[in-house]
Amino acid sequence: MSEPTLVVTGLNKSFGDLHAVQELSFDVAPGETFGLLGPNGAGKTTTISMICGLLAPDSGTVSVGGVEIRPGSTRGRELIGYVPQELALYPDLSGRDNLSFFGRLYGLRGAAAKTRIDATLEVVGLTDRAKDRVAEYSGGMKRRLNIGAGLLHGPRLLILDEPTVGIDPQSRNAILEAVAALGAGGMSVVYTTHYMEEAERLCRRVGIVDHGRLLACGTRRELVALVGQHDKVTISVTGKAAEAAAALAALPGVLAATPAGDRTVECLVTGASSQLPRLIGGLASTGAEVTDLKVDEPSLDSVFLHITGTALRD
Repeated sequence: MSEPTLVVTGLNKSFGDLHAVQELSFDVAPGETFGLLGPNGAGKTTTISMICGLLAPDSGTVSVGGVEIRPGSTRGRELIGYVPQELALYPDLSGRDNLSFFGRLYGLRGAAAKTRIDATLEVVGLTDRAKDRVAEYSGGMKRRLNIGAGLLHGPRLLILDEPTVGIDPQSRNAILEAVAALGAGGMSVVYTTHYMEEAERLCRRVGIVDHGRLLACGTRRELVALVGQHDKVTISVTGKAAEAAAALAALPGVLAATPAGDRTVECLVTGASSQLPRLIGGLASTGAEVTDLKVDEPSLDSVFLHITGTALRD
């Protein structure tokens, strides 16, 4: 397997009596989008600042592409693209001129700079507005250009801090599609968000942080398993629901099956995707036919609430 792009090991940071980050460790693989979730004050911003080398940890290390990131040193910084929540753009310049400025900071000039700028404008969907002043952009367009400034130099690790806050649905979807494409292209992404559906859509793994500690880390399915939640399958049948429920309750992997009306059965199962053929086969043995089927998987919202005791937007 490839070595991780990002390795965070035993990070600690305190501000007086406040322990903002405590023994925080995780890694991000090449091409992986990793979600970093936590309520306000959980330590996410402090963690990101240490990953980018903007803040020195009290102890612990951060390495990107095998290079240790240290405050006061530029070594390894070119491997990181950081997109802060607050816009970092020049409103009186055009979108292209903004990217040209940030490109020069990374040593991009001439034909190489033009090629990278053109490619970046295409990724963020702003090619047709490249010559317009940023002051004339909508909020969503500014967000997209902000992301473009962070990925212009082709970093191995892109850090996105709440990139879709306060924008319209069309721009939000464009950003999510762009992030998904970056991951598919091999770029590693650390993604913080208040929107659980974004984490479920984009992130292969999620780390849940609260009070500076990493409380849980894994895929959605792994996190759900940690808190013992199960999938609910609602099945509409042609036969009697009571008979269908009795047949389903006897199947392996079915934790409970109860009638929910004359023609509907609700089942709690472990791993619905692998259980569906067995459920349908079990119903067929009773002579009942399936007329409708719905699967409700536990969401990250419910897992987060269980682990932290608070909603993410609190």
